[in-house]
Amino acid sequence: MAELHITGEIVGASGFSSNTLFCKWGVVAGRSWELLEGLDGGQSQVDEAHDGEMAVWSHPLDIHYTCRGLSGWPKLHFQVWSQDGHGRNDICGYGFCHIPTAPGMFDVDCPTWVPEGSAGERIAAFFLGGNPRLKLEEVIHTPGDRFRLQTSAAGVIHLSLGVIMKDFQRNHVQVG
Repeated sequence: MAELHITGEIVGASGFSSNTLFCKWGVVAGRSWELLEGLDGGQSQVDEAHDGEMAVWSHPLDIHYTCRGLSGWPKLHFQVWSQDGHGRNDICGYGFCHIPTAPGMFDVDCPTWVPEGSAGERIAAFFLGGNPRLKLEEVIHTPGDRFRLQTSAAGVIHLSLGVIMKDFQRNHVQVG
C-alpha cells in the first residue's frame, strides 16, 4: 500500500479582527485512507499578537496515512477562535485546505470565512457579541451545504507542510 506522511506546523494566522487567537484543527480523509500514526485533530495555544502582526502558534503536525485509493485525499479543516480578557471564546473563522498532492515542502495559506447569519443574528452579535456558528462542523470541509451559506471573509491561516510519499509509483500513481 502507498503511504503519505505529512509533517510541519500551523505557523499562525493574520487578518482577523481579534488579536488574541487560538486554532482548533482536524484532518479528514476518505474511506480508502487509514491513519497509521499521529493525531487527527488538536488545538493550539492562545497567542496575543500586537496590532497588525501575525498570531504565532507554531503548532506541530505529524500525520501518517496509508491508502488503497486516491479518492478522499486528506484535507485539513480549521476553526479560529478569539478569547477576550474574561476567557470567553468566540468563533472568528472556519476554513479548510487540501494536503498538497506532490512530495516536498510547501507554504500554504488557508483563507477562512464566517457565517453571516440572519439579520436578527447580526444585530444580536453587534450588541451582545458572539458570531453565528455552524451547527454541524462537517460543513467546513464538505462541499454540498457549504455553498448555500452566506459568509464573510475572515483572516488567513499560515501553514508550513512537508509531504513525503512512499510506494505511490510502485502502485502506478505518478506524483510531482
